[in-house]
Amino acid sequence: MSYQNLEKHFRRISHFEELGAIVSWDEAVNMPPQAGPGRADSLASLTRLVHDLSCDPEVGEWVQAAQEEDNLNDWQRANVGEISKRYTRATALPADLVEATAQACSLSEQAWRRYRAESDFESFAPFLKTVVERKRTCAQALAETLELSPYDALMDNFESGMTTAIVDRALAPLREFLPSYIDEVIERQKSEVVVHPQGPFLVPQQQELAQRMMVASGLDMERARIDVSHHPFCGGVPSDVRITTHYSEDQFLPGLMGVLHESGHGKYEQGLPEAYRGQPVGTALGMTVHEGQSLLQEMQVSRGRDFITFLASQLGSCFPEQVLRQPEAYEVENLVRLQTRVKRGFIRIDADEVTYPAHILVRYDLERDLVSGKLDVMDLPEAWDQKMQQYLGLSTRGNDRDGCLQDVHWPIGAFGYFPMYTLGAMVAAQLYSVAQDSLSDLPAQVRAGDLSKLNAWLKQRVWSKGRSLSFDELMRQASGEALNPAFFVRHLRARYG
Repeated sequence: MSYQNLEKHFRRISHFEELGAIVSWDEAVNMPPQAGPGRADSLASLTRLVHDLSCDPEVGEWVQAAQEEDNLNDWQRANVGEISKRYTRATALPADLVEATAQACSLSEQAWRRYRAESDFESFAPFLKTVVERKRTCAQALAETLELSPYDALMDNFESGMTTAIVDRALAPLREFLPSYIDEVIERQKSEVVVHPQGPFLVPQQQELAQRMMVASGLDMERARIDVSHHPFCGGVPSDVRITTHYSEDQFLPGLMGVLHESGHGKYEQGLPEAYRGQPVGTALGMTVHEGQSLLQEMQVSRGRDFITFLASQLGSCFPEQVLRQPEAYEVENLVRLQTRVKRGFIRIDADEVTYPAHILVRYDLERDLVSGKLDVMDLPEAWDQKMQQYLGLSTRGNDRDGCLQDVHWPIGAFGYFPMYTLGAMVAAQLYSVAQDSLSDLPAQVRAGDLSKLNAWLKQRVWSKGRSLSFDELMRQASGEALNPAFFVRHLRARYG
């Protein structure tokens, strides 16, 4: 009976969380600017409601009783375990702090949209300062309960069990490998002739291409939609996936890759176990695996020669005038060179997969210092400039828009998220390598724009598992071994020489 009470209770919580997800999507896509303060209050109240329900004393009693029930199956026992973790985290945080943090993050995100466009860090800083102070307080409270460092306590929220020690071990090979390798690849590519497609690429044309590629990726468009926002993201819920991107009429590939990246997220959500919808065990395992799915779609598949062959076959009907005017730019070989071009740049979401980890190292180093108090918010632009020069040889001095204001993560309080991107790239490389060994006809399928067998493989080994396994268990069952950074390094060497 206690387990049934838990399922009923958390099904109700999930309904409120789903409403919050759609309202947050609307805030980023449709909400008029002057509606911001009211929306912040509403989301804060909803967050408070979910928190209050999550740490209801009866939950603790039901968990204790359910742990002794002998008629639960493996999924139900895993669900009790996930609920117990969630209850422990929820009860570690005072409700007033949770509500105040949610409000601060909402107001900060709204301010970020305005001040990033103006490259005005000084005006945005007070909003970020409030968020950082709230998150520091949350981190300290969680750290004491979970017996972790404050930063690890925040990171644990995005990937249960993830610690700085684990991240540092995984990133260590890249810190050693990347600097000289980036130089090698850039030098090698200097001799390549690359023709850049010339626009304009009208937004309706790009939207048509995006729709075709989303369908080809295997995303169920009966349960998904795409819109435009300042920062590409995938939101919503498994039955109502909301994807956004940002289009530029000067070039179409960045917007398209954003769509495909978010489609990877969306497919994971749609592939979660339906039988446990509304239960913690039925949700995505964590952001490392989530980013692994998006990067598998974007980097492993969509930037590979086989998928580019399919993409090239679609461009003539989406951009007829542009292809007729400049046919050499849309040939497969040229598109491959475009999609594998390595260059140092300021913007993380536009970065190639060789320099991308360097962008993550910048953020990982800085956010740890922000959470610990070693770095003050007002000193962030200078610290960002120093790290960019260290890892990428670029200066952002006087350019906060393309510097410390470029990402939405810190404005919304998502500290501890950034490492998951590069860990996710490692997950993607490892899973795709094993998938290629398992599916002998995969290259031909991808060239035909058919990812159905790959998606079925991923659903069986990853998506359908929800949170029934730990991260290590999932990787071992799906790929035969724990996360191994060597797969990612081998992938880079194979693709870029």
